[in-house]
Amino acid sequence: MLTAAADWTARANRAEDYERYLVPAYFGPFAEALVAFAAPWPGERVLDVACGTGALTRRLAQRIGQSGHVTGLDVNADMLAVARGLLHAPNVDWREASALAMPFADGTFDLVTCQQGLQSFPDRAAAMAEMRRVLRPGGRLALACWRSTDFNPVWKLLEEALGRLMVPAATVLPPLALGDADELRRLARAGGFTDVAVRIDGRLARFPSPGEFVRRTVLGAPTMLRALAAADADAHRRLVDEVTRTMAPYVDDIGLAVPLATHVLLAR
Repeated sequence: MLTAAADWTARANRAEDYERYLVPAYFGPFAEALVAFAAPWPGERVLDVACGTGALTRRLAQRIGQSGHVTGLDVNADMLAVARGLLHAPNVDWREASALAMPFADGTFDLVTCQQGLQSFPDRAAAMAEMRRVLRPGGRLALACWRSTDFNPVWKLLEEALGRLMVPAATVLPPLALGDADELRRLARAGGFTDVAVRIDGRLARFPSPGEFVRRTVLGAPTMLRALAAADADAHRRLVDEVTRTMAPYVDDIGLAVPLATHVLLAR
């Protein structure tokens, strides 16, 4: 059911909405896959960059065990507050800092991970260089970036609907802004990494309806759809009517099925 505009915008804690709506649909399932790709060992020191509310960090902590240590780093204090509330353990540390200037000595970590964060950094090259700096010689990097909307068809339908109904700026979907595998490889190599390999990974996310898909995205990631988050109830209704029509081929007896595709980059 579509809720009032106030329910889309006047929220006390966006980080809680992110954890409630987006982690189960997107970041939790993909975190499991990224941990499998990264293959952390018990006892390793791991840094999770742009950790958000800790969907990936929590899984890393399970893998490295009490003999290891994982640090979740994020610039958003609200995200970290939710993360701390969900996991407080002796082998986990939460740090508020920018990925462009990490408060760690050179060569501190065995493994650095970053799930859907690189594309949002204001200076991707600097962030990649920082991730390389804090890794020990031979250390590993495992990061994920969504593929473009050409490979995420439901997101493409949302993008097209925004273009028809909203101002042009509303069509920009920042999380899908680094969907080119060659650009990912170039950034990694320029940052000092070798043995660079990019894989394609895919999952299916579920939402009760196209309207709920839009609403939960606005609640959990308002910066992704900034113009829509600031729009009135009439704009919300028009957009939901439009995506309900265009996303009909992806609706089954359970609800909306959202095919998702990401790149996973592994490097040393």
